[in-house]
Amino acid sequence: MFVRAMASARHPILAQIIPIRRCNLACTYCNEFDRHSPPVLTAEMLRRIDKLGELGTSIITFSGGEPTLHPDLDVLIRRVRARGAIATLITNGYFLVPERIKRLNAAGLDYLQISIDNVMPDDVSKKSLKVLDRKLEWLAEYAEFDITINSVLGSDIREPEDAYRIAARARELGFNSTVGILHDGGGQLQPLSAAQTGIYERIVGLGTGLFSFAHFDAFQQNIIRGNPNDWHCPAGGRFLYICEDGLVHYCSQQRGYPAIPLQQYTREDLIREGAKPKGCAPFCTISCVHQTAMLDEFRTRPRETLSGIIQRRKERDPDWRTPVPVRLLERMFVRDSRTRDRFGALALRLFGVSRSKS
Repeated sequence: MFVRAMASARHPILAQIIPIRRCNLACTYCNEFDRHSPPVLTAEMLRRIDKLGELGTSIITFSGGEPTLHPDLDVLIRRVRARGAIATLITNGYFLVPERIKRLNAAGLDYLQISIDNVMPDDVSKKSLKVLDRKLEWLAEYAEFDITINSVLGSDIREPEDAYRIAARARELGFNSTVGILHDGGGQLQPLSAAQTGIYERIVGLGTGLFSFAHFDAFQQNIIRGNPNDWHCPAGGRFLYICEDGLVHYCSQQRGYPAIPLQQYTREDLIREGAKPKGCAPFCTISCVHQTAMLDEFRTRPRETLSGIIQRRKERDPDWRTPVPVRLLERMFVRDSRTRDRFGALALRLFGVSRSKS
């Protein structure tokens, strides 16, 4: 996926697609579910996945609602893999018993994310560590895919300390951990209190992968302080959100724009919509779009971006040493142009990706 993203700017890096809007829960802060919608017909979902494949999409994420309520989710995951894309799933985790986890393995799922909002369930959210901890243990035992547990900080969370306990439990089980900043109904920023900011720093201090968005520090520090970020949102181009009706939107919080049917979406649409300035961008907290933008920044400014990531990691951990794969990336994308071209061409051939001048 990384090599494809570097090879061309004219295809989506990430698309989120909704196979069902219904959810078995009703978290009060969530505006992405209902209690009645039927699953999208499997044949229609397969057509949409095929269209995303034609557009060259690198990652296809099933979201919702609760996507595990779709009766043919395994079939859909297999189709994503058959189209050469990475298959990922965002779920509340309620249905992850051993047999279901093994079916996800067999389907070829690459990555799964669960957001856990609190330690004990309350009237805001039932996505609690108490309810889900046994599911996490089953995932640790049976899952063959990568797993991230996302904890949440924000004004609607009654016990901010829960976010640290959830992140620590995730790391104890061998999972990745992230922390999200709760947004309002428009995906906009609600700044953290001083106590919540301290908890956020403790979670980051647990350690995370070098290319985690947590190391994009200037952006994250602005988010937790409620300050605007100066960035270009690539939604509609490098990031797509496809609702249950098959329309392309900028993201889950900006539904209605551009609302073009996916089957009619063209490369010209990708370029035009991805280039449009979005008025919601300065106070946006939708991290999946931020991460897509970070990849594009790596593509256009590799030296500055990689050097900044490495420098910030060393500031957090003075004893940290650059791993061999990252040193290879430095040679591929940062050093003199002759070396970069030679290593870049080799990587493209190894991964079967066509070079593009785009």
